Amino acid sequence: MSTRTLYLFSSAAPPVFDIAKVVEEAQADGWDVCLGLTPAAARWLDESLDGLAVLTGHPVRWEYKLPGEPDAWPRADAILVAPATFNTINQWALGITDKFVVGVVAEGIGKRIPTVAMPCVNAAYVQHPAFEQSVATLRGAGVTVLYGEGGFVPNQPGQGNPAAYPWRAALDAVNTLWPRQ
Repeated sequence: MSTRTLYLFSSAAPPVFDIAKVVEEAQADGWDVCLGLTPAAARWLDESLDGLAVLTGHPVRWEYKLPGEPDAWPRADAILVAPATFNTINQWALGITDKFVVGVVAEGIGKRIPTVAMPCVNAAYVQHPAFEQSVATLRGAGVTVLYGEGGFVPNQPGQGNPAAYPWRAALDAVNTLWPRQ
């Protein structure tokens, strides 16, 4: 069996605190996992970053590498962006790539890397007209966005349950796009 490489990219939303468990589940599914975080998510997980690097076998990244530096990760076979915040979804759809995670996934569209995104936003954020437009833009670009029935369903502000975040649905979607050989 060949090794499949998954880029797991996460934003600063409460389900990110379960990322070690998600890495382990992805590894059990046969993925070599490379973990990338938004700067805010990296700050939230600061005390766990070294352990996450050991768990994945790769450095955890949240910044672009410097010109001329070798890439520390193997090439991605698939990308999972979860939890994806309101900001991450909108920046990605608009092509605003000042953050490492958003830059890689924006480029991933052009490279045709199978990509799944699962938002983590509350019901107030999704009322903003940019959000639905961003989801439609990403879907139109070939990204599988797990939003709504069968994916993430927004909760009322302050009433989220991070333990109920449907991580397994996200991993199953990635496995469907890039099945084991």
